[in-house]
Amino acid sequence: MVEDYEWPSDGELVIGHVKSVKDFGAFLELEEYDNKEGFIHISEISSGWVKRIKDYIREGEKRVCKVLNVDRSKGHIDLSLKQVNEHQKRDKIQAWKNQKKAEKLLQIVADELDWDLDRCYDEFGLELSEEFGSLYQAFEEVTIHPDILENKGFKGKWIEHFIEVAKDNITPPYINISGYIELTSPNPAGIEDIRYALSAFENTENAKIDVDYIASPKYRVDIQSDDYKVAEETFKKQAKKAVDKIEEKGGKGKFYREKE
Repeated sequence: MVEDYEWPSDGELVIGHVKSVKDFGAFLELEEYDNKEGFIHISEISSGWVKRIKDYIREGEKRVCKVLNVDRSKGHIDLSLKQVNEHQKRDKIQAWKNQKKAEKLLQIVADELDWDLDRCYDEFGLELSEEFGSLYQAFEEVTIHPDILENKGFKGKWIEHFIEVAKDNITPPYINISGYIELTSPNPAGIEDIRYALSAFENTENAKIDVDYIASPKYRVDIQSDDYKVAEETFKKQAKKAVDKIEEKGGKGKFYREKE
């Protein structure tokens, strides 16, 4: 696997397959490290008192653990279960799933090139992982910016196959931001003035816009885009236009990214 190294590092989160559970602790195989064996002492199972270890961990489970210590000379890897919070657990599991998916997609690329998987790693897989942070991130980035590989200096006939496989199998990621705008009008037809001002918010080629009423005079603006800077700039540009529109009618307006 592209992210695999010979040994994990202290403090790293790893995926372990529980092979056996004893009274004093549990033994796990680390799937990301060629099934090297790791050990969780009973004191690292839970923050509370553990009367019966099998109430907390069972054979056959996959668990996210934190690496406490690695002794390469003895082949020992000490792990902790209790030092992993729910947020870390979710993120690690998702990253592991993404890694597995990326490996399958790379195999498709290899098949189309009539190469073996090792050659794909040697030719471009390892370099992509280093450049983008992970192989899956490389596939993801290509679905958004197909020219990114060539722009970063990558070359070879594999590029067109990589892009094709990415587009066929990866849903482009999107980010969401929210901003707020307050609009008031002293006119009898103030509601119409506000509607006129809110017409400044509209979908663009690179962003989807939704405006929701919160409470007078406040509205929330939700923006979805594949680029954070685009989302930010779109909000500022359209919100300023909305303020200009309400001021044109004699009203007042202001906008901001966080609730005041």
